[in-house]
Amino acid sequence: MNMKTGKLPETVLRRSVLKLVGHRREEVLAGPAVGVDCAAVQAEEDGIFVLSSDPITATSMDMGSQCIHITANDLAASGAEPLGVMLTVLLPPGTEETDLREMMQDCEQTCASLNMEILGGHTEITDAVTRPVISVTGIGKLPAGHLLAPSDIHPGEDIIVTKWIGLEATSILAKEREEELLQRFSPGFLREAREFDRYLSVVQDAAAAVRAGATAMHDVTEGGIFGALWEIAEAGGVGLEADIRAIPIRQETVEICEYFRVNPYQIMSSGSLLIAAPDGTAVVNALRGQGIEAAVIGHTTEGPARILRNGGEVRYLDKPQRDELYKVLSQNV
Repeated sequence: MNMKTGKLPETVLRRSVLKLVGHRREEVLAGPAVGVDCAAVQAEEDGIFVLSSDPITATSMDMGSQCIHITANDLAASGAEPLGVMLTVLLPPGTEETDLREMMQDCEQTCASLNMEILGGHTEITDAVTRPVISVTGIGKLPAGHLLAPSDIHPGEDIIVTKWIGLEATSILAKEREEELLQRFSPGFLREAREFDRYLSVVQDAAAAVRAGATAMHDVTEGGIFGALWEIAEAGGVGLEADIRAIPIRQETVEICEYFRVNPYQIMSSGSLLIAAPDGTAVVNALRGQGIEAAVIGHTTEGPARILRNGGEVRYLDKPQRDELYKVLSQNV
């Protein structure tokens, strides 16, 4: 069914949105339904609810799973358990109902894998957009006194990175530019790169880091690892020193970024979590005990200087730059 401009017809809303959404959290008192504009979540005594909001605009592929993972990662980085999301879905005129259904199925399956719920939202066909846009507001919970914030970071703490940087961008480029990349790389190489999206969640990373004594965490998203390092230092009011050679990166990311002549340290990196902790070795061991790769890449310092070392070369970290992924996606194929 080709959908026209305006609010979704009730029949479409029921069969391609509401019917696909499950209930699994006892805290949720009221979820999505026809004629219902608000969700309701039970507040807990001595508990904190944490909110986060993100749009998905960089790619139209796998938007359903990406929007859930990115919001859940934000919540987890604060120390919270992700609980649910509100979705605002804007679709251009001419969108097929099957596309909407596939998107909602991806959202629901990802929520189910993280024990989250879709609490409600809004879905509309509008000529204000030329491709699908999803805006997500997430809610998570944690006990009072357990909120992690960069303002708690002190000089002398270790800086840890989980998994590998550039996972998100590598997966997006392997999908969006597959035909072009097949002229340079083998199908097996690109298949592995496409499947980097299996690493996008950092919910498990964050839970393990919290148990191991993390002071603060920041998911590495737009602007890449260089942007994330600047942001966590800026928010914490500390300096830092990081060793570029210690930052974990997959060979697929290196080669695809080299092909497109972009910097892998300044490219979208959801799936990687940046952690500050007094004892980085303890955090790394805890993560590896959960089957999650991690490495200490530096430490926080007194004063404002943010230094990157690469062997004998020393440079200062710049403020976050425009993400390198946009340079590639804006190019005509």
